Amino acid sequence: MILQNRLKVFRAILNVNQQEMGRLCGVSRQTISLIERGDYSPSVTLALTIAKVCGVTVEEVFYLQEETENEK
Repeated sequence: MILQNRLKVFRAILNVNQQEMGRLCGVSRQTISLIERGDYSPSVTLALTIAKVCGVTVEEVFYLQEETENEK
C-alpha cells in the first residue's frame, strides 16, 4: 500500500504556500514539499497536526492506495 495525500488541495483551500504551511505545522517548507510529492511519510504526530491545521480528519488528508503490479 502507498500513502497518498491531498495536502496540496487543503493548502489551496487555506490559501497558504508551503512555507506558511510548514510554519503552521512546525516543520520546514521542504518537509511539506516532500510530503506532497509522496517522498516522505509523516509521523502520526505530524499527520495529526497537519489535519488539525487544515480543520479536517487525518483520513481526509491522508489515505492508502493499493499498489499496482508495476509499482511493486
